[in-house]
Amino acid sequence: MPVQFLPGNRLKLLRSGVEYFPALEHAIQAAREDIFLETYIYEDDDTGWRITEALVDAARRGVTVHLMVDGFGSKDMPEELVRRLCDSGVRLLVFRPELWHMRFQRDRLRRLHRKLAVADREVAFVGGINIIDDFDTPRQKPPRYDYAVRIEGPLVGAVREEAVRLWNRIALARLQRSWRVRHPHHTPRLPPRGSQKAALVVRDNFRHRRDIEDAYLEAIGTAQQEIIIASAYFFPGIRFRHALISAAAHGVRVVLLLQGRVEYVLLHYASRALYGTLLEAGVEIYEYHRSFLHAKVAVVDGHWATVGSSNIDPFSLLLAREANVVAEDRRFAVELRASLRAAIEQGARVVVKTRWFRQPLWRRLPIWLGYGLARLSVGLFGFGGRF
Repeated sequence: MPVQFLPGNRLKLLRSGVEYFPALEHAIQAAREDIFLETYIYEDDDTGWRITEALVDAARRGVTVHLMVDGFGSKDMPEELVRRLCDSGVRLLVFRPELWHMRFQRDRLRRLHRKLAVADREVAFVGGINIIDDFDTPRQKPPRYDYAVRIEGPLVGAVREEAVRLWNRIALARLQRSWRVRHPHHTPRLPPRGSQKAALVVRDNFRHRRDIEDAYLEAIGTAQQEIIIASAYFFPGIRFRHALISAAAHGVRVVLLLQGRVEYVLLHYASRALYGTLLEAGVEIYEYHRSFLHAKVAVVDGHWATVGSSNIDPFSLLLAREANVVAEDRRFAVELRASLRAAIEQGARVVVKTRWFRQPLWRRLPIWLGYGLARLSVGLFGFGGRF
């Protein structure tokens, strides 16, 4: 499905939780009618309680607060925190709750991975940042390196419609019919707040199964000068790899900023198995070591940019619910590009092609073992043909 851009928006790039959480908290405090907040992780830490208190205060002054968390990512939410929210009147729904931790089914990985918020049709947020303290990074150097975008203008309406659509579906499934939100057939477009053109692109398992991947592929396929992609988890399928290789073959500078620190061992080594083919094609690869990379963003030719929750891996592109903002705006793209270039220069190490191919066998072995196991895992979920 082609990306449907809306003009008249004002976008603000937010770098990590240091900028995101104050902006989110201010929007919650200013809300007068309703709030929608979706997150994969809702952590029991200082940031989680800070946002909780803001939501509680909003509910107590009469704002209808809709909070949806993922049943796996937020499975450890303590009873005290849940009680604090619910006793104040916050409407809390759990997306696909974990009822049996040991079950092995294909649909277990169909998670709510997107992170978005809307307050009063006035402001919305979309990005990759969970409700979790940036400095809560066990075995990693804090803070997390991530992005979100603050939105004003017509695109807020699109984000709200998407939030309402999912909320109503899950409210019905959880037998909370009274919590359903009236969704008019025709909602007037919100007035312009700026001059930036942007779109909301989502991935689900119904009508939008490949929308985020297709948006990337369209931008990559039309690139003339430069592609920069930052992805915390990078294990792209055949179409995505071929698109990057083809772009490099046509003289486009292709730059990947990837995770340098180990979080998930299998995916870490599996993604590195792709380095050789990409390096041979002329793709530049940088591994981010300064802190924990959690970003999922890209810039193409200094005018197309995306910020969101979707990694370039099977979980995000084939299984989870994701949400990205795509902007056709030079000012926004240039700002994101400058931030990425600074991260590369100050916190990343280049993967040198000649050194990569001279690695001893004992270093290559875990990489290929990880790749084989990752392919097997993807195949078990029925998607081996595309990865």
